Amino acid sequence: MHIGYARVSTHEQNLDLQREALEKAECKKIYEDQTSGIRENRPGLCKALEHLREGDTFVVWKLDRLGRSLKGLIDFVSQLEKNKIHFKSLTDAIDTSTPTGRFFFHVMASLAQMERELIVERTRAGLEAAKKRGRTGGRKRSMTNSKIESAKQLLANGVPPKEVAQNLGVSIPTLYRWIPASSLS
Repeated sequence: MHIGYARVSTHEQNLDLQREALEKAECKKIYEDQTSGIRENRPGLCKALEHLREGDTFVVWKLDRLGRSLKGLIDFVSQLEKNKIHFKSLTDAIDTSTPTGRFFFHVMASLAQMERELIVERTRAGLEAAKKRGRTGGRKRSMTNSKIESAKQLLANGVPPKEVAQNLGVSIPTLYRWIPASSLS
């Protein structure tokens, strides 16, 4: 059975074009959402997925009706494939029930995987290069060496920790992280 899914981002947009294309593609049931593709909670999509059975075909008018990221689309279609459900995108000419459609989809998946690995590789190389230049990641320290020395002196002179933290522009936990209460005795 062909089960269709149509989505528009806003209530002002119209589902007619998608609905007609899905009907023409012989979808027995069509589920719809009028919400952003970024949202994960899409009732129409959830209902469509509940009705899909092994051997069925999940049909969309266009890939971008399912989601925004290539990785998300690939994960989605891979999950369908695991459940032995075919996928068809009408305007993108993808049909995983055919050898050519599966090949095209797997090429897309391979490219997405390579892209993810290249990003990780570039990130690691960038971090290594920064490390060699003496840079470390993360936020700048809020407690500099001069602030630590000032705090120790103020605390030694009996100024309350709350007041010292306020004067230095840090929280009390930050003050105690750098100057533990046990070291003040």
